[in-house]
Amino acid sequence: MKIKICGITNFEDAELACDLGADAIGFIFYNKSKRFVNTEIVKNIISNLPPFILKVGVFVNEEISMVNQIMRECKLNIAQLHGDENFEYIQKIHYPIIKAIGVSHNFEYNILNEFSNYNILLDTYNEKGFGGTGEKFNWCFIPSKIKSKIILAGGIKEENLEEIFTTISPYAIDVSSYLEKYPGKKDKNKMISFFDKYNKLKNSQNI
Repeated sequence: MKIKICGITNFEDAELACDLGADAIGFIFYNKSKRFVNTEIVKNIISNLPPFILKVGVFVNEEISMVNQIMRECKLNIAQLHGDENFEYIQKIHYPIIKAIGVSHNFEYNILNEFSNYNILLDTYNEKGFGGTGEKFNWCFIPSKIKSKIILAGGIKEENLEEIFTTISPYAIDVSSYLEKYPGKKDKNKMISFFDKYNKLKNSQNI
């Protein structure tokens, strides 16, 4: 199980995530987000990062040309789409895709078939807008056949990591707000403690 740390806004947090073993870090280019960063900030951060960490650009209903331009200018690896982007939109993005889907209490998982050729991130549906809520949706209803293929987000905490490893074992988890002091700034102690628990559970699975 891999781990992505999202909502990175500064080099110190990016460096810490890399040092602790994150597989990917995410930068949010949605200007209504509290964790919004512009291209100049992201370019400066990325220029000082190790080469083998995946850099993810997070977008919400952005113009296709702008997504491709930002991805290219910032040397990002994957575009994560959190809006209403449909199959036709996705086909015009020149980079690998993560499509985020909001899961509500009456969510129909068969709609994921439309995006079967792409990486799927499942997060809690937010009726007030786009982006994560930091709240957990009901993981019990995730179909067994897709558990190992999804990226799981929403309400992930140190306290439920063991549940995630033992009952879901997704391809990856995506964590942001839980690890913050305040929106846009990570809490070093929380990060260290979270990764310590994560690595212990990950290593125990490999035995």
